Amino acid sequence: MNVKTVTVRIEGLVQGVYYRAWTEQTACRLGIDGWVRNRRDGCVEAVFSGPGDQVDEMLRRCADGPPDAKVTDVVVIDEGGAPPSGFRVLPTA
Repeated sequence: MNVKTVTVRIEGLVQGVYYRAWTEQTACRLGIDGWVRNRRDGCVEAVFSGPGDQVDEMLRRCADGPPDAKVTDVVVIDEGGAPPSGFRVLPTA
């Protein structure tokens, strides 16, 4: 299996709009492991790990996010590594 792991930064109006919960639900539906958290600078940071095509689909979906989000950018800031199995929402960093 082709496993892909990316760390991403999602920018725009992404806090206070259900983005973390939406990310957790979407990742679980796609069978992706990792985590998501708010950052104090107003962005959302996440790690996605799983089959390459599913990770790519998650990145596409993150560009839209939940209905009230207004995403301006999804930036892959790192590739590689492996998060623990499952998907978690972490405290703000």
